[in-house]
Amino acid sequence: MPDTPAASASPPTRMMALGSAALTEGFRLLGVETFADATPDVLEELLAGLVQRQEKALVFLEHDLARSHGVWLQRVRDEGVRIVTAEIPPLHAPGAYHPQAEDVVRSIL
Repeated sequence: MPDTPAASASPPTRMMALGSAALTEGFRLLGVETFADATPDVLEELLAGLVQRQEKALVFLEHDLARSHGVWLQRVRDEGVRIVTAEIPPLHAPGAYHPQAEDVVRSIL
């Protein structure tokens, strides 16, 4: 099978983590792009850039950021094609964490 030219290869999926410095440090050690102590505004700017450049990404978000109400965050979740977000429980209270999907299931039941 012939090799494909590097120019035609699709760009790699970016892996990013946004949250507290303590949380992002672990991701940084794994080679993930990190944004320590990121705010909802930083998240929105990052997501807008990813969408506009049509990049693929897996974005890990600490609990508070994942529950922010940004326009770009909602758009990314609605589209769910090139950019996937994953919510990470807070480090200070992982036992008290409940994912948003659990809230939806409870409301249905």
